[in-house]
Amino acid sequence: METVGGYIEHIVYRNDQTGYVVAEIADEGRETTIVGILPQVDEGEYIDAEGTMKVHPLYGEQFAVSSFSVRAPGDSASIEHYLGSGAVKGVGTALAARIVKKFGEDTFRVIEEEPERLAEVKGISEKLALKIGSQVAEKRDMREAMIYLQRYGISLNLAARIYEQYGNELYRIIEKNPYRLAEDINGIGFRIADEIAMKAGIEADSDFRIRSGILYVLQQAVAGGHTYLPEAEVYQRTRELLRVDPGELTRHISDMMMEKKIVVRDTPEGRILYAARYYYMELNTARMLHDLNISASIASSEILKKIEDIESEEGITLDELQRQAVLEAAANGLLIVTGGPGTGKTTTILTMIRFFEAEEMEILLAAPTGRAAKRMTEATGREARTIHRLLEVNGAPDDSGKQDSFERNELNPLEADVIIIDEMSMVDIQLMYSLLKAVPVGTRLILVGDVDQLPSVGPGNVLRDMIESRCFHVVKLSKIFRQAEHSDIIVNAHKINRGEYIEKKSGSRDFLFIRREDANSIINAAITLVSRKLPAYVGAATNDIQVMTPMRKGALGVERLNTILQHYLNPPDEGKTEKELPQGIFREGDKVMQTKNNYQLEWEVRSRYGIAVEKGTGVFNGDMGIVRQVDLFAERIEVEFDEGRIAAYSFSEAEELELAYAITVHKSQGSEYPAVVIPLLTGPRMLMNRNLLYTAVTRAKKCVCIVGLPETFDAMVVNAAEQRRYSSLDKRLEELAALPQ
Repeated sequence: METVGGYIEHIVYRNDQTGYVVAEIADEGRETTIVGILPQVDEGEYIDAEGTMKVHPLYGEQFAVSSFSVRAPGDSASIEHYLGSGAVKGVGTALAARIVKKFGEDTFRVIEEEPERLAEVKGISEKLALKIGSQVAEKRDMREAMIYLQRYGISLNLAARIYEQYGNELYRIIEKNPYRLAEDINGIGFRIADEIAMKAGIEADSDFRIRSGILYVLQQAVAGGHTYLPEAEVYQRTRELLRVDPGELTRHISDMMMEKKIVVRDTPEGRILYAARYYYMELNTARMLHDLNISASIASSEILKKIEDIESEEGITLDELQRQAVLEAAANGLLIVTGGPGTGKTTTILTMIRFFEAEEMEILLAAPTGRAAKRMTEATGREARTIHRLLEVNGAPDDSGKQDSFERNELNPLEADVIIIDEMSMVDIQLMYSLLKAVPVGTRLILVGDVDQLPSVGPGNVLRDMIESRCFHVVKLSKIFRQAEHSDIIVNAHKINRGEYIEKKSGSRDFLFIRREDANSIINAAITLVSRKLPAYVGAATNDIQVMTPMRKGALGVERLNTILQHYLNPPDEGKTEKELPQGIFREGDKVMQTKNNYQLEWEVRSRYGIAVEKGTGVFNGDMGIVRQVDLFAERIEVEFDEGRIAAYSFSEAEELELAYAITVHKSQGSEYPAVVIPLLTGPRMLMNRNLLYTAVTRAKKCVCIVGLPETFDAMVVNAAEQRRYSSLDKRLEELAALPQ
């Protein structure tokens, strides 16, 4: 570790959101460029910094700061230079000179201890005097906090967020209960808080540690898709995490129930534990669904006559189930329509739209992802939006301080008579809860999806739970229409779903098997398919062809595949800037994916001249885009997502991105690609199942290529076992239905 020091002569670049600064410092004639997270530093200040000297490919030598401290200017000339630099708002060079002339080297003591005395200087009112004192004190307090937090190994970036959250209260929190950081600040989990607690001398059997560990286990379960865990699993996971006596857990669980941090329910299978937020989210989601489920007083014969008129006008013929779906949509407040590919879901939605338009009803269309919304728009000819955009995401935290909310809610509901949501299998309990808050009673809600696909990436199992509760009208479309019968993708998808054997015929135009015996041979075949064969075959760009794999790790996992595919599909080039980050190299032209919901991230759509014509916030888990620019000077990456939305990530924010030449099947939900390549070799039985294979195959529009062992494919078709997902929306719905009406 090296050290440098000097006066900040010039701040070249500053990002006020992240605190990232590029500055030039000078001491005794030696000049150094420093870069790093340096919140609240200003020109004229003297900085001592630790870090490493690096050579930037464009800008030469730069000192990357890992920790720093600021010395108060000591002599009159330095004080005057600092005050006149613009570091203190309201003080210019002339006023700085008068202040220093009055107080000399005692200036900073006066500002900090007796700021009202500044009013003795001509041109300074009492109000300005106190404002100057407040500014200097705030800067001092923040710097002292940063130095204090560095003792615990906390990065400058994280330290700035901790200070923003707690201010000077942080000292008490770190010393008494650092586990609060995990509850209050996004990006700080139990493990980071636990490291800080160890350094702060908190005992391993501390009450705070055990309670935080229990909550962490339940939060990790949520990250795995569950809304609760059986009590035995909570005990097992918490003991493994904390290494504490099981008797301690029983006492703390009881206390946390009393404090309403967790909810415990008795079931026939035993006790189950929820983080309180998710229990009440399921409960309130059930209540709102129950309230929407009302019948309209319209005669069936009248509805059927109107449906027949639409069929005649549009030149279509609905089958019995499609007609029933339109009838149920007209007669009920809530309807679920489910069915596999080629069963006429789109035609059914179009007929519903025509019916409601004829009734002069206001209709809103939405889907969970940008790609799914775009497909819905193309299929219906009407605007469809993502659910997040429909609800007008605002990025403001709710009462919990951690979750993000929307402009549309129970106080500002959506204005529509009918709302149709497609790709419902992707909707998790959090998004469903937010949506329902914005849907007033009396609005028809029509939910469309394929219940046989994988459940949502987020927690809950909303569509399946709603169907299994038997509380709502459900129409399951099953007939494969004539035009779909010519597609082996659709025919084989239904065979997979029924567990039937599939012929590996060589003559298929859209469902291809390429036998390969080992991982490297599979990868070589995939590279050839994506780069040379498939783009011309399906009439699509290379980046539109998607490799999908069951796993993240291993020889055919996402991480290894992306590194190899990047090398072949977007190799290093002198004309392409790149940056190596902890998760890998990002290069201009790379295909990337957002890996978590970021409600605050700003985006803009630009005209051909680079002028922003539309702005908004929010980029969400699963959104895919192309790296358009890597700016090494400003330390940011620009990514263009669907609909021309360009978002700029600082290098620290780019941890939310990963390469997306290959993605997991789970991450493919709601998307459709011209062609998909699915490498199959071996994997855990609970993962390599029918459900996953069916989801992967149904993502392809024109061509599926299975590369690997046909026997692995066959084993997946007959393996109906699925990973257990703990959710209970169905039970909450059944409880409400059983209450006296």
